[in-house]
Amino acid sequence: MFGVIRPLAWGSERKLIVANGDSDYEAESENESDAGDSSLADLFTEHKMILVVRNDLQMTKGKAAAQCCHATLGCYKKAIRRHPAIVKVWERSGQPKITVQTKGEESLLILQAQAESVGINHCLVRDAGRTQIAAGSATVLGLGPAPKHKLDQITGDLKLY
Repeated sequence: MFGVIRPLAWGSERKLIVANGDSDYEAESENESDAGDSSLADLFTEHKMILVVRNDLQMTKGKAAAQCCHATLGCYKKAIRRHPAIVKVWERSGQPKITVQTKGEESLLILQAQAESVGINHCLVRDAGRTQIAAGSATVLGLGPAPKHKLDQITGDLKLY
């Protein structure tokens, strides 16, 4: 995926600068405290974000899109603080986002617990209740950005939305 990988130099703040053939980026060293639960190997795999939409709420397309935007932004804001190297890899690969569906709030909360147990960045969106959905209803769960293989373990059996 990245071609020949060779370390170029240690940059400021102990970040390893890596050449991947097309461009350079900084990979957090394994002992950095802000590298989170990601390993150096995770930086060289495909990354994506998953948006899990509750199908039972029967949101309009516009409402579902707005809730997915909230989830995307929430995940991004968390990840940029906690896993900046993962965000850089995800951004450079086109920021892939996949939207899938689940049947209800219980299954959404189970997915959230599974993500939390394996250290996947996540954001659960609860509606403000100003339009179609009751206030406080969980509408969308954002997962990632994270390595594709880790997300597939949790959401791989869900249907596209």
